[in-house]
Amino acid sequence: MKILVVDDDLRIVKTTCDILRIKGHEPTAAYSGEEGVEKVKSDQPDCVLMDIKMPGISGVEAMKRMQEIVPELPVVLVSAYATDELMAEAKRSGAYAVLSKPLNFPMILSFLSLLRKEESILVVDDDPNFSKTLQDILTLRGFRVETESEPQKVLSHLDKDYKLAIVLDLKLGAVNGTDVLNEVRAKYPTKPVVLVTGYRQEMGDSIEKGRRIGAYTCLYKPLEMDDLFQVIEDIRIQKLQNLLVSA
Repeated sequence: MKILVVDDDLRIVKTTCDILRIKGHEPTAAYSGEEGVEKVKSDQPDCVLMDIKMPGISGVEAMKRMQEIVPELPVVLVSAYATDELMAEAKRSGAYAVLSKPLNFPMILSFLSLLRKEESILVVDDDPNFSKTLQDILTLRGFRVETESEPQKVLSHLDKDYKLAIVLDLKLGAVNGTDVLNEVRAKYPTKPVVLVTGYRQEMGDSIEKGRRIGAYTCLYKPLEMDDLFQVIEDIRIQKLQNLLVSA
């Protein structure tokens, strides 16, 4: 991944870049907020690690300018001296996290690994046309997508590799999607599951049951794709933030 490291402390920048490079990433150095913004303009990174307190514009102000260029750019801010007010502003402005120095590099590397892997989505629906269309649309948005029409095979997909989320139809032939949701919850209690259905009235009880079991939300067919994109983006950001907070 292309990682932009922004800090006015040359030693911190060099150490951070060396560690990232050894771990297979492509770090780029910048030594001020202004230079960091220019680097984002010229060569968009996948992620930014940036000090909050620097001469010139602060890391928070630099992040705001970067977000104008790349609205969904993941930015992690770090500082040893940031005030509570500045840290609160950073979170309000869209920082994924505000971390203390010295950096916990195992945590940062886990965050970057998750940032790469979590674009995988499993679509569970017995309508092949719906599944194919949704797969094509999500793939165009940069996600890796798997589809499954047989409820009994859902867990095997989750056992195989990491999935950001499951898009699960509530009516799978003779099987109710809440039964599949129960199985997922039993083995993967925190896995986000987005229920979908074209039978809003008929499946009302199942929708409520799914919410009680712990479905992330329920969307209705025909899907408004912007709504689905927003749900997936919210899930993605929450996962990344939770990793930084819990590590």
